[in-house]
Amino acid sequence: MRFPALLTWLAYPAYVWQGLGVRRRTTRMLPAQGPVMHEISGEAPAISLLVLGDSSAASVGIGNSEDGLAAQLAVLISQRTGRTVRWRAAGFNSATSGQIRDLVLPNLSADPWTHIVLAIGTNDTKNFHSVPRFKRSSAGCSTACAPNGRRRAWCGRRCWSSRGHRRCRRCLAKSWKSAPRR
Repeated sequence: MRFPALLTWLAYPAYVWQGLGVRRRTTRMLPAQGPVMHEISGEAPAISLLVLGDSSAASVGIGNSEDGLAAQLAVLISQRTGRTVRWRAAGFNSATSGQIRDLVLPNLSADPWTHIVLAIGTNDTKNFHSVPRFKRSSAGCSTACAPNGRRRAWCGRRCWSSRGHRRCRRCLAKSWKSAPRR
């Protein structure tokens, strides 16, 4: 039983060399051409859909953004409900949940999203992020958008401790300035 494990470890340098070669030869796909925001007409009240995440949210590897996750989900929602659907796709290739939290969320407009899809976690796993690290990052993504559709303000990574977002003084001070409260 120990002999196959030993052979695996002895072959490790060959695995690394082969992996680096594959990475070097593989072409990096581009995001889809077309709009990242669109509206599908229907009845009022409108549904606002935000699809946030990695390459699946950014429609990487697809020719047109109309064939991407956000657009197709918006079409399905519009067909089933008959309502107007405003959609927005936000994300980038190889994004981890921490990068989405730190780079994408602060640059989104504070529109009142009624439905939010988080497509995160694949790159965290690929990059061997620990479970606690992923939980901190993904909690930051999910709590940055309030359940009632209003975007919450946040002060940074320190907020996502066990004390909770609402008890953080820096967040409370910022939220009075930037986010509407009930």
